[in-house]
Amino acid sequence: MANETRVRGFHRHIAACTNAVLPGERLSFHVGTGHVGWVSRDLAEALAGFPVITMTASRVTLTDGTALAAIARDLSGQGFFNWRREAFDVRAAADGPVLALLDRGAIPAFGVQATGVHLNGLVECPDGPHLWIARRARDKLLDPGKLDHVVAGGVPAGLSPADTLVKEAAEEAAIPPDLAVRATHVGDIAYAMERPEGLRRDRLLCYDLTLPTDFVPHPADGEVEAFELWPIRRVWEAVRDTDDFKFNVNLVLIDLFIRRGLIDGTEAASLRHAFLDGAALADGPGA
Repeated sequence: MANETRVRGFHRHIAACTNAVLPGERLSFHVGTGHVGWVSRDLAEALAGFPVITMTASRVTLTDGTALAAIARDLSGQGFFNWRREAFDVRAAADGPVLALLDRGAIPAFGVQATGVHLNGLVECPDGPHLWIARRARDKLLDPGKLDHVVAGGVPAGLSPADTLVKEAAEEAAIPPDLAVRATHVGDIAYAMERPEGLRRDRLLCYDLTLPTDFVPHPADGEVEAFELWPIRRVWEAVRDTDDFKFNVNLVLIDLFIRRGLIDGTEAASLRHAFLDGAALADGPGA
């Protein structure tokens, strides 16, 4: 029973991030021939008023990708989503060509996949591994006050994940570039999740970085309230027993626990299978 309770504690985070039903009531959204996302019927009706949009009963197609940024700005003014002033690349596949640009605030409304980087800031101490934990600022738009990674952020238009990691490390935690570039890419996690802001189809690129024992991160851009160094076992217990961490941070930490042997055997296999199901859901059915 103890093992069953423990694995349920971890599984609930994966289940929470894979609760989307696709297509559900949504229409597929295409840029040219590329299927890039999903839109609600209300948003589809608003899109129908633009001359570069064609529609069928189940599909919305933008014939000119260069028009998407301006269309989204117009729709933001109509109250469909908040404008974030940060453009993201729109692709039909993670490694495919850029088909359009879309403001970060509009990404969930269009169901477009977004890519983010998450860094496990590890410190190897005499009593075992520790992890730097950030407390999100109380004025953050999403999940204010939640616990977070030492560094995490979305990959904006025109930047590679590696460049984004170095930029975010300096901005969020004052980690110098010559230290941040030592981070190792250890895996990807994808999911499709219903959130108040819309459909989150996220691909998280997970990194590990072993930080010197005398290095102390500090808030540099106001997005983090404070940092604390926790024994990894304390992090493990917080993920298992609470919802204190930002929703998707839990997934990256569960992956870390598996790789570090804190979750093993049938529990690890079960969680890995759940991750694969989440990745398949994030891709969505073809249209």
